[in-house]
Amino acid sequence: MSENSVEQDVMMVMRKVLASIIKDTTPQPGMRHPLSDRTIQDIRKCLQLISARERELADAQGRAVEKPYYVDEPPKARVVSIDSIERPGNKKDD
Repeated sequence: MSENSVEQDVMMVMRKVLASIIKDTTPQPGMRHPLSDRTIQDIRKCLQLISARERELADAQGRAVEKPYYVDEPPKARVVSIDSIERPGNKKDD
């Protein structure tokens, strides 16, 4: 599983499994949730602990915190045309 440690892989799988459980058990609006309030709170606590540990592991490895993004967000980096770059000593003619 790539460059991740076993612990990182475990955290990722646990987060995905809990998210799938939430998705599969979320009822239609107006219907009663099949999970008890206590279980829902426990799942939230688990997700918070997983998130905190993933953040600690990323910090320990010097990796930036990975944040979700939307496909319609403008890119963080700006693309610059190579023609717009001037070489030292050469000025563009106007």
